Amino acid sequence: MKVLILGSGGREHAMAWKLAQSSMLHELYVAPGNAGTASLGKNVALDPLDFDGIADFVKAQNINILVVGPEAPLVEGIQDYFTEREELSFCTVIGPNKKAAQLEGSKDFSKQFMQRHNIPTAKYGSFTKSSLSQGKTFLKNMKAPYVLKADGLAAGKGVLIIDNLAEAEKALEEMLVNSKFGDAGKKVVIEEFLKGIEVSMFVLTDGTSFKILPEAKDYKRIGEGDTGLNTGGMGAVSPVSFVNQEFMEKVKNQIIIPTVKGLKKDGIHYQGFIFFGLIKVGGDPYVIEYNCRMGDPETEVVLPRLKSDLLHYFEGIATGTLSECDLEIDPRTASTVIAASGGYPENYEKGKTIEGLNQPIKGSIVFHAGTALNEKGIVTNGGRVLAVTGLGADVESATNKSYGTLSEISFDGMYYRKDIGKDLLKEKVKS
Repeated sequence: MKVLILGSGGREHAMAWKLAQSSMLHELYVAPGNAGTASLGKNVALDPLDFDGIADFVKAQNINILVVGPEAPLVEGIQDYFTEREELSFCTVIGPNKKAAQLEGSKDFSKQFMQRHNIPTAKYGSFTKSSLSQGKTFLKNMKAPYVLKADGLAAGKGVLIIDNLAEAEKALEEMLVNSKFGDAGKKVVIEEFLKGIEVSMFVLTDGTSFKILPEAKDYKRIGEGDTGLNTGGMGAVSPVSFVNQEFMEKVKNQIIIPTVKGLKKDGIHYQGFIFFGLIKVGGDPYVIEYNCRMGDPETEVVLPRLKSDLLHYFEGIATGTLSECDLEIDPRTASTVIAASGGYPENYEKGKTIEGLNQPIKGSIVFHAGTALNEKGIVTNGGRVLAVTGLGADVESATNKSYGTLSEISFDGMYYRKDIGKDLLKEKVKS
């Protein structure tokens, strides 16, 4: 089979790494890819939002499977673009259509969906510029802290958690009146604050059947001890110690099954990955958010634990036989630690030469996130540069491999958190 992956981050490198292991794979392309994906397939200079250019390439190369990594092409309707064109019917898109992608593209859409299908989530209200006063009244009737979310895609920066009512009212006004988050903040969802511990769940579905992939916990903030600014993610661990069988059954029966059935009931065809951002409150799961694709850096710990052939699943979606595919998971723990550019998530420089990439410790994998190739060799090309994944018997041995490999890698300004997974070690001691 011929496969084209859209994207250029660690998630796409991990997907390329996994697909390259398949005996079913004939040719692999990544658009635009990075320095890491270049060693697994062929990088193609295509913009993931250039649907015409992608379609021309798919036809020219006779691509069987198009895997959409990032959310933007899905929210913009790449699945619909392919479905509506008979001449592209030979290519299966792994990713939902435009309406289904609103689960991620619109917080209000996803909240209404959850309410309609009795899926547990925080209480909420949605407000626009014209209903600003009602939004402020809604805030007054809630308890601190106050959660404000821009309705649309805001590059992971559209969520504010504020302890003070006056500050929350001011922030709401800045979002709705002063366009703090641009078009993404034309509508704002105000949510009840839920206190608990977060976990990410993932399924791959053809719209009827589904496969539950390993769960993961990611670390969003730039500083150790979960301090400082939010980032795209500074590390992840899988499995997660507090996800026991009882909790998993609740997730499956109260969230995953109602989501897949709810989409079908609403007449929304969904094929691809669904990311469930969950919070465990007491012993119960609540949905914080949906994503219409795999998370990053969670993919870098989920796929290394997947023993099954990922391309076999994609073929199952293409042929309607996903339910017949077996799922085999590696029982070992995977951890990944992000090496970031100095200054990230604010201003940072690119083009720094990366040294020490050729000596990963046995049991570790270096996934490229923001890298490029030039005359100097492999250089930095983003805020999150590398995701170093370790596999071990437990969190400690897995993270030791990640950090051991990271200690051999260097580039000017390199920064990484040194506490990934430590909270799970404390959790284990408590239990």
